Amino acid sequence: MDVVIVDNEVVIRLGFFISLFIILAIAEIKYPRRKLTVSKLQRWGNNLSLSFFNSILMKVIFPIAGAGLAILAAERQWGLLNNLQLASWLGIVIYVAAFDFTIYWQHRLFHFVRPLWRLHRMHHTDLDYDLTTGNRFHPLSIILSLLIKLALVVIMGPPVLAVLISEILLNLTSMFNHSNIHIPGRVDRILRLFLVTPDMHSIHHSQDSLEHNKNFGFNFPWWDRLFGTYLDRPALPQESILIGINGFGERSSIWFHKLLLQPFIEANEQRK
Repeated sequence: MDVVIVDNEVVIRLGFFISLFIILAIAEIKYPRRKLTVSKLQRWGNNLSLSFFNSILMKVIFPIAGAGLAILAAERQWGLLNNLQLASWLGIVIYVAAFDFTIYWQHRLFHFVRPLWRLHRMHHTDLDYDLTTGNRFHPLSIILSLLIKLALVVIMGPPVLAVLISEILLNLTSMFNHSNIHIPGRVDRILRLFLVTPDMHSIHHSQDSLEHNKNFGFNFPWWDRLFGTYLDRPALPQESILIGINGFGERSSIWFHKLLLQPFIEANEQRK
């Protein structure tokens, strides 16, 4: 079973990605939360090109990804879960939670360590906020994130299925919580009990400095509540939130080659 997962990991993840992408893209057209300010064709073309480039690059640099490393860890009895007699389902639950906990703190680290922020900042300079924003990360940021995930696999020794589930969840929830979808307030409040919603995470993409440093979670909202970084609502109505980083305009924040160079260029970065 584990070998089957590793051999078909790309196909499985791509299938989930394409399916949810289509669903969210249609939902954004039918139930938009806010009006987009720049050309969707340009943004989507460059954001998705960046995502495709990152995927190919990771396969070249790290041919053995998390699922493959989990098999190696099991063979050599590396990691906490490989040395505990736990039911398989419990090992999966523990790792999924530990994975999301790690991503939460990684996200905070990328905001408060200046060199890491220069890489992560590219994600925040998107001039609009929709599902493609959830796939817009600098390649160097992706490499560092993958190294952290691989270290977690070695430390935890998770089941292979747990690694696959964690990666799929992260990819799907990243698209969902960045999507430009209007969810009724009552439904949003229920979803926030166990899932980061678009209205919750969009606050994190505000130009306002207070809001910008809140709501770091990607999958689950619990860590923000537990560690005091949860903000229920923005100062302005959701439709009026100023998205992006003040000082980064269209020329530097849309085009593929500009995005790759953006972390290495000084800019008049301002947060209100």
